[in-house]
Amino acid sequence: MSGPSRVLAILDLFTQQRPVWSIDDIIVTLGYARPTAYRYIKQLIVAGMLQKTGAGKFALGPRFIQLDYQIRQSDPVLSASIPIMAELSKEMGISVLLSEMFGHQLINVHHAGGPEDSLPFPHARGRPRPLFRGAAPKVMLAFAPRPNLVRLYEDRAAEIARNGLGNTWVEFRKYLSRIRRDKFYYSVDEVESGVAAAAAPVFDGENDVVAALSLAGPTRDLERFGIDMVRSSLLAAAERIQIELERALSTMPRVPIE
Repeated sequence: MSGPSRVLAILDLFTQQRPVWSIDDIIVTLGYARPTAYRYIKQLIVAGMLQKTGAGKFALGPRFIQLDYQIRQSDPVLSASIPIMAELSKEMGISVLLSEMFGHQLINVHHAGGPEDSLPFPHARGRPRPLFRGAAPKVMLAFAPRPNLVRLYEDRAAEIARNGLGNTWVEFRKYLSRIRRDKFYYSVDEVESGVAAAAAPVFDGENDVVAALSLAGPTRDLERFGIDMVRSSLLAAAERIQIELERALSTMPRVPIE
């Protein structure tokens, strides 16, 4: 593991279930030498990513709040998506979600259509999603680079099989290939009983998938439209986001490379 990865591994320890860590527990958990751990923690404190909460104890720092504000105000994918998501939610009367993937984690980055707690399942901004259940995760997996999928299958083959995505690598690839071909996935009861969701990929100007756009809510709410209408509405909205994203990126100033 490289130096930056070793520093970031400390941040990965902090969770909702355990928001505070002592220096001793960090050393034991990650196996770092004490001087190394102190050096990394000092760097993170200076950067505002960690803060002291007591003698030898730390929590995540205010830099993350600043970065979240910056993302909300200036992220081009969000800026292109939010107005279109609001229109889609108003038109269909259903919650619309935007999800993005990093590494092997999928998180929600925006929700349109009322308060987040109006959904019958937890979809708050920043909350990790189950990776092998639901429409948005499967759409993102379908467009993930092959090397990423190979590593994922090697690490989590048993979980993939338990969730019905295939008992072998070949079956797993075929399962995702069907979703990739359709550019659409519709799920029922995969995350919560009585809940349905439909998702489509959002592409950037280079034809890479940057997010999944999804409709989610009680199954009866989606079924009243029919799958064909849900699909056409989602694909049209995703295409509009792509056009807006391309337009926004084309007008952004470029920093010259010396």
